[in-house]
Amino acid sequence: MRKDSPNVLLINPWIHDFAAYDFWARPMGLLTIASILRMHGYQVSYIDCLDRFHPELSQPGKAGRFGKGHYLKTRIPKPERLYDVPRNYCRYGIPETLVRKAINDSPRPEVVLVTSLMTYWYPGVIALIEIVREMLPKVPVVLGGIYASLCYEHAVRHAGAHTVLSGQCETSLLELLGQLTGYTSTCRFCPDEPDTYPYPAFDLQSSIPYVPILTGQGCPFRCAYCASGFLSPGLRRRSPQHVVEEIAYWHEKYSVIDFAFYDDALLIDADRHIIPILEALLPRGLEVRFHTPNALHIRPLSIEVARLLFRAGFKTIRLGLETAFFDGRKAIDSKVGPGEFQQAARHLREAGFKGEAVGAYLLYGLPGEDLAKLEASIKMVKASGVRPILAQYSPIPHTALWSAAVRTSRYDLDSDPIFQNNSIFPCQKEPFSWDGVGYFKRLAMG
Repeated sequence: MRKDSPNVLLINPWIHDFAAYDFWARPMGLLTIASILRMHGYQVSYIDCLDRFHPELSQPGKAGRFGKGHYLKTRIPKPERLYDVPRNYCRYGIPETLVRKAINDSPRPEVVLVTSLMTYWYPGVIALIEIVREMLPKVPVVLGGIYASLCYEHAVRHAGAHTVLSGQCETSLLELLGQLTGYTSTCRFCPDEPDTYPYPAFDLQSSIPYVPILTGQGCPFRCAYCASGFLSPGLRRRSPQHVVEEIAYWHEKYSVIDFAFYDDALLIDADRHIIPILEALLPRGLEVRFHTPNALHIRPLSIEVARLLFRAGFKTIRLGLETAFFDGRKAIDSKVGPGEFQQAARHLREAGFKGEAVGAYLLYGLPGEDLAKLEASIKMVKASGVRPILAQYSPIPHTALWSAAVRTSRYDLDSDPIFQNNSIFPCQKEPFSWDGVGYFKRLAMG
């Protein structure tokens, strides 16, 4: 076996969609793999096709509020099967010329790793892989990520990668890279012990406007609309001290202020998890801000937890309400009961949270949804002093709602992941009204 270090090129592809925004979005899985490869002696290069801060952009992006911001976008032809959607379709990310230049300027790789996120963003993945295979025809391309996992057969048939990996594949990837490069090393982390993983390689980015934090993977709930249980079976968590040290590392070494928790179950078992994390952070006096874009569970949000969140510097609180009605609710989830949302809202107000800081997600576009209940849910959330945020439903394979989504959609969901796009409200039957969509968005914002 060889002893010199192979070079691996990792690429975060473009987004092709009707809309996209950098809402604390980073390819944490890919950047974690980059760190794991460095840990095992590989040389790594990284290209981010979504880089808002690319130094060669004519007008590099600026960090907006809390580090968020707009991607550069270029209008491109709409997918033929979405001809009926009256919206512009765009490629989000840096120009193709800069992607090609980055590939040319990178050390020649022996393997290229490409990630994938939303299933319906796969056209951007295919476009990127086509360029890689054109420019590096003899280099194997390995595709992983969410699309590759949820739509594995489609990815194998259409993505153009030499190999498609599904699920959590860190150890199998190391084995595959050993086979492709002839380079092997002893595994230096334990897949079942999150504290043994290195921090994601955010330092590979051209700028670090914020850092996503994942304190654990998985969720104890099995909500019918969510694929978390398929993508991350079980619940694995890092120790509170390990999380605290990572936050301090990025703040002290790279001056990062904004941190977005990616967890699906941050408040679950709060006494042994989020409470000790925040109690250990407070004495350090770090001037940081925290955000919860993936939504907090409502039931564990006691007054004590709310006060601790406020003292620790949480600036963006999002709650996973989904609907204010509970008759038949068990068909979608069981994570919140009657009165618990209002109680959580009171606790947050009493703790000091005001105005836009607190929002509640409401699912819009579910199969067979009663729009009168959606309207009433929006009004109830507003009456509680919380901002209603419409979360457009995306039908996801391997979830309990998938079969109902297939039955009710005006599209053939099984035929193409492009129809899973939440921007097109795929499970709203004809006659579908874009004016109706606008009404509910205005109601939520007003």
